[in-house]
Amino acid sequence: MVTMPERAPSRGRPRDIDAGRRILIAARDLLLVDGYAALSIDEVADQAGVAKTTLYRRWPTKDHLIVAVVALMQDDVPILDTGDIRADLTDYLRQVADGLNTMRRAGLPESADDRSAGVVAEIAAAAARHADLGTLIRAVFARRNAMAIGLLASAARRGALRTDLDVAVLFDQLVGPLYYRILVTGEPVDHPYLDLIIDGALRGARPSHAHPA
Repeated sequence: MVTMPERAPSRGRPRDIDAGRRILIAARDLLLVDGYAALSIDEVADQAGVAKTTLYRRWPTKDHLIVAVVALMQDDVPILDTGDIRADLTDYLRQVADGLNTMRRAGLPESADDRSAGVVAEIAAAAARHADLGTLIRAVFARRNAMAIGLLASAARRGALRTDLDVAVLFDQLVGPLYYRILVTGEPVDHPYLDLIIDGALRGARPSHAHPA
């Protein structure tokens, strides 16, 4: 007869591996309804079905929690490479713009005429308040940006864009105007504006012999 060794009893409370995602989803949903200033950690914990201590073990401040929410929302934006660079850029930038507009309007009545940057500005301020958050935010954006830059590099390899092009700079030219309007001018970031940005950028980025692709 073989005797199985007894398993040593685990110490402490088992970690709820789903708690983190429940917290982020609850925080996202409440943020979009209430806005940044009115977002309640108590309400987030209650909606996620966790203790506040569970939340604070993962995210020590509301700023840290919101940055994690932004990372979650970014991960929901697919970056597709179908072989049609204009269509792919249009799809990607529309999703980025729609996300920025959603964050900009978080907590505002639908009829409100408010051109402020909303949560987008709060995230920038959080990076200034917490050095570790600034590092984290840059890492989150660097990871996502690298995927979009890869889309441009792929287009250059197949001849849809100039091979001597700095695709990182082209990416800045495509995305930078969105944040400028959100954070500085308050002008709308709508689909017709995106079409102008994309067409202008591609006009200078395509090889002279290239057909639209």
